[in-house]
Amino acid sequence: MGVDKMAKVALIHTVKSVLNTFEDKVKEAIGDVVVVNTLDEYLASDPAEKGEFTVENMNRLFSFIKNAEIAQADVIVVTCSTLSPTVEKIKPFIKVPVITIDEAMIKKAVECGTKVTIMATAESTIEPTKFGLLREAEKLNKHLELSIVVCHEAFDAIRAGDVKHHDELLKQRALKVKQQDVVVLAQASMAHMQNIIEKICGCTVLSSPNLCINQLKQTLINLKKI
Repeated sequence: MGVDKMAKVALIHTVKSVLNTFEDKVKEAIGDVVVVNTLDEYLASDPAEKGEFTVENMNRLFSFIKNAEIAQADVIVVTCSTLSPTVEKIKPFIKVPVITIDEAMIKKAVECGTKVTIMATAESTIEPTKFGLLREAEKLNKHLELSIVVCHEAFDAIRAGDVKHHDELLKQRALKVKQQDVVVLAQASMAHMQNIIEKICGCTVLSSPNLCINQLKQTLINLKKI
């Protein structure tokens, strides 16, 4: 297959560690595909600092997604769950499929049970993840018992590139999670800890990247791009 005929996937990131690993995961799962990466930490840091997703930041995100469409991406993936509710608002204005990092994970989490813990390192991901879970539960007429665990220090560590300290902090917080049906790791940057946290918590633990990539692959199959 010539390069010009390969499927093109645009990835929009807000965390360097996700940018550094996500493309490889996509190519490992899908094979020959053109991947175009965009990194903008401000998209997530601004709502974290201001406590809201401003119109200005929404316009910023819209421009990245629209530019990916203009660049003829077959599918656009936004890899930051903080952005997911805003991406949902933007989707109707984009002609190609736009996938949020957490939508497949949220659907699976609600199927797994009713006692759900959201584990996060950034405060800004809590409300978007909570909103997604409750919306999905409402579709299935289920009642969720939600618990929240936030480890701010781990977010600071991962942004500083200290993955080892990030991981140790998450293991310590996971020890406090008891008698849950499922733990949702709210950030893609936590995904490499999924199996370890699952052993600590003794329940199903879900992370977003692999589930998102499966969704991406199926979307490209449906589009007959692979």
